[in-house]
Amino acid sequence: MEAILGTEITHVYETEARCKVSLDGVSLSVRSGEFVAILGRNGCGKSTLARHVNALVPIQCGRLEVQGLDVSLPDSAVTVRRSVGMVFQNPDNQFVSTVLAEDVAFGLINHGFPAEGLEASASAALSSVGLEGFEQRSPATLSGGQKQRAALAGVLAVEPDILVFDEATSMLDPAGKREILERVRYLHREQGRTILMITHNVDEAVCADRVVVMDSGKIIADGSPREIYADRGLLERAGLEQPLPARLYTDLAHEGIVLSRCPLTDEELAEELCRLN
Repeated sequence: MEAILGTEITHVYETEARCKVSLDGVSLSVRSGEFVAILGRNGCGKSTLARHVNALVPIQCGRLEVQGLDVSLPDSAVTVRRSVGMVFQNPDNQFVSTVLAEDVAFGLINHGFPAEGLEASASAALSSVGLEGFEQRSPATLSGGQKQRAALAGVLAVEPDILVFDEATSMLDPAGKREILERVRYLHREQGRTILMITHNVDEAVCADRVVVMDSGKIIADGSPREIYADRGLLERAGLEQPLPARLYTDLAHEGIVLSRCPLTDEELAEELCRLN
């Protein structure tokens, strides 16, 4: 079953000086339960694609279906937004209340959930991201990682079928990034959620099932993390660097030392090096 199916999507926006194509004939298919990372430099069109998936940007040309719904149809937008939960770059932009429980309940109210279950649902959502007991806390008192997890709780409360993370870790310190990435992996691995993660950080996409590379509004590669990261030229074309284990793999190959596979983590790199002895 396809969770997301897009065909030849093109999006153009106008500036005072000229028109700019932000998506140029993009075609993408994501299966239900799949974790897909979309990589690319700033301005390559990946965030525009993410906003199309949640019907936040109208389709100009092409076709896009989410959970079998045609996103271009006005009547589908509300249902699509109910099916797709988005976590944005700045969590402060997602808060609507000074009390976390009320903030999480806001989405439930918008989607018509019964009033008698709001408090329990908000508490359960906060607990699911490790913020149990935070119901009466203000977002202003939280760390960056806690804020992003609280924003995620508001999304999870309405039980979307698809989760889109749009540069959700880019404003966080290393500890906050680990918090969010661990939660993303848990949601995919333990709950079977369909994940679409938008990022320019190659290290964050290592745990994805697939990596899609974008440049200048186009998809230039689509494959497993191991396939994508083994290709230094491809990543350089997209303005990206290989993760350190993959970089060492390529450097060793240039010296005639060939490992059995392109390592994605430090642990895999250590295993490969041990096999050489």
